[in-house]
Amino acid sequence: MIDVEHILKDAGLVAADAAGQVDGEDVIVNLGTGLVTGNLVVDVTAIEIADDDELYKISLQGSSSATFASTIVDLAEITLGAAEVIGGDQDSAIGRYIVPFRTEKNGTIWPYVRLYTDVDGTIATGINFSAFLSK
Repeated sequence: MIDVEHILKDAGLVAADAAGQVDGEDVIVNLGTGLVTGNLVVDVTAIEIADDDELYKISLQGSSSATFASTIVDLAEITLGAAEVIGGDQDSAIGRYIVPFRTEKNGTIWPYVRLYTDVDGTIATGINFSAFLSK
């Protein structure tokens, strides 16, 4: 079951660095001041790896600012792309990726979260995915 308040990115192509959006608007979710643990669920429907140098780092970021105007930390991340840049012997593939997270890092609770994608390499079409938080 998906809580619509915890959808961080709707389906769509990402070909450059960008914050997660739903209906064309950046999404920031307030998870509160207590410790929250859960999963970041990323559903990849297309991924470009044609030049063997494509890299997509999808991060759940936390902040103490409701606008992400101040300190931003990565609470969880997954790196997808060509095997030549991510390591191992397999390119990333379409499918569901589940990444555990917690809103605490180094003794600090980060109540506001958002999704952010860093894109590197020779990008023509990029990566198409949706993402949400779950228990």
